[in-house]
Amino acid sequence: MITSAMSASPKPAGPYVLVVDDEPTIGEIMARYLQRAGFQAGVALDGPEAVAMSAKHSPDLVILDIMLPGFDGLEVMRRLHEDEHGRPAVILLTAKGEESDRIAGLRRGADDYVVKPFSPGELVARVQSVLRRGASEPTGEQPLQLDDLRIDPGERMVHLDGREVALTPREFDLLWFMASHPGIVFSRSQLMEHVWQLSSCNDSSTVTVHIRRLRAKIERDPDDPKLIQTVWGVGYRFRR
Repeated sequence: MITSAMSASPKPAGPYVLVVDDEPTIGEIMARYLQRAGFQAGVALDGPEAVAMSAKHSPDLVILDIMLPGFDGLEVMRRLHEDEHGRPAVILLTAKGEESDRIAGLRRGADDYVVKPFSPGELVARVQSVLRRGASEPTGEQPLQLDDLRIDPGERMVHLDGREVALTPREFDLLWFMASHPGIVFSRSQLMEHVWQLSSCNDSSTVTVHIRRLRAKIERDPDDPKLIQTVWGVGYRFRR
């Protein structure tokens, strides 16, 4: 069943995806495609409704249009990330050519974005990719300890100086992948393929913004990074 703020069904065990778009038809179509792929889906039409439904249903992922009535998608995302009960993954919907919106969303914690117009199949694939990475089962790999930084793949937690560092699912995936391959230089396209599971993507701003966000959270001096190093003209590597 597609839920709304007026009618809601109890959340079952499967992943719950909240679609937030001010065009009801688009929201319903996206929700139905998600249901066919095995997800539970709800639809909200504006910023306040999105926040209310998120508080009620605790979605695993939110598909969030930036341009919304009430308050915009970036404000919705800010409020969701402040929720003490958990941070849902976020995929932003942005207009074609609005690179500034995409970069702003990524800087503020979005895990991915899809540019309108898009195919429902592409959207479902992005949702599956984000949730698969965010809910991956422990692999038996041991936590990594580098000076005062500890990365635990089983708990998907990062601690710096004994304090937990709040990372989005995609930030954790990027950090763990690079830290698991110390000294190896990866291009932006290689990181998109390994972390985002996108084999063809011409927009490198996604990687660039996530690297900047990680540095701000784990580096002593983000302007002079020691852990995540830039190899000019090639890409990035994690300190050995």
